[in-house]
Amino acid sequence: MAMQQIKYMTCLAAAALGGLGTAPPAEAGDRHVVHPGESIQAAVDAAGPGDTVFVAAGSYRESVLIKEPRVTLRGAGRRTVIRPPTSRAENACGHDGNGICVIGSPGHRLPGVTIRSLTVSGFKKNGIWATGTSRLRVRDVDARNNGQWGIALQKSVRSSIGDNTARGNGDAGIFLANTVDEEGGATDTHGTAISGNRLVGNRIGITVRRTRNLRVDGNAVTGNCAGVFVVGDESRPRAGDLSVNGNDVSHNNKHCPATKRLPFLQGIGIVLTGAEETRVQANRVNDNVGKSPLSGGIVLFPSFAKAPNERNVISGNVALRNQPADLANRDRDGSGNGFAGNECRISEPADLCRQARAVLRARFFSGSTSGVPSSRIEAE
Repeated sequence: MAMQQIKYMTCLAAAALGGLGTAPPAEAGDRHVVHPGESIQAAVDAAGPGDTVFVAAGSYRESVLIKEPRVTLRGAGRRTVIRPPTSRAENACGHDGNGICVIGSPGHRLPGVTIRSLTVSGFKKNGIWATGTSRLRVRDVDARNNGQWGIALQKSVRSSIGDNTARGNGDAGIFLANTVDEEGGATDTHGTAISGNRLVGNRIGITVRRTRNLRVDGNAVTGNCAGVFVVGDESRPRAGDLSVNGNDVSHNNKHCPATKRLPFLQGIGIVLTGAEETRVQANRVNDNVGKSPLSGGIVLFPSFAKAPNERNVISGNVALRNQPADLANRDRDGSGNGFAGNECRISEPADLCRQARAVLRARFFSGSTSGVPSSRIEAE
């Protein structure tokens, strides 16, 4: 009897496993293909969570609004070009002068949208505008010649903005903020990454404003009026607790006129204003030359909202041939900011580069030269 029961249970288990083996795979999402002359928006409206809207190579005159979670909008590379409509815009994204919008609802962040492999060009306001999103991915996008920002996010977390090109935009190539239209404490972005992007010929390459817990790593920022801005104010929590690491920020010598918020910009590498606990490390910041109050290689500048820079660390950078200085601490009210191990020649005040040389010598004579090229030590 016991043996019969065992055989019976074995047959049941085999049947169950066999049923699992023949079950259809989980739904992978549908693919909607758009060709020139067809509507991208119509395909996006038809897409559900997990679907991909593939836009074939060609030129498209429309704005695109995405409000469905986990939708992928994918082009055929830079040959898929989205430009402003020639007639009245048909959705809120276009009415506001934007190219592609990803919009969450109040109190509910829109998750998992991906935009990749396309060009968005010539819009009055922003190339890509996202608000209230989570895990937004923007990859291999060329955002060019837009009136304000190339790729811009607010009220968004866990974003990944990588391997894009933003060029010739009226303000920042990439812009990240807590909110745009109101004041408030810095938003914890929960690890947003801005990495591997190329920023050329914008007013500012990258601006991160009133945000925390993110990284700006491995970007190439050149030919702008200013390279990288980390901006905070007196609100709580303070902006900061982020890294600016391994970027090439060079030759940002374009001239941009003053605005209501900022003086004229030229020759600006990396600027911290009103930030705390920001780590500026292992960047190459060379040949940024200008006469703006913000000009120089790596600059701590007093906040226009009277918020000091505090407890920031500037270390291990190569900052050379910047004018008027490679390193500059112009924030007299700031405290606890440290400069160490940087390769530079001219600083404000004059001892910042000497402090760097002292650190390098100490590492050399103690035998601890990890991460410091021997040529750099010998040059000192």
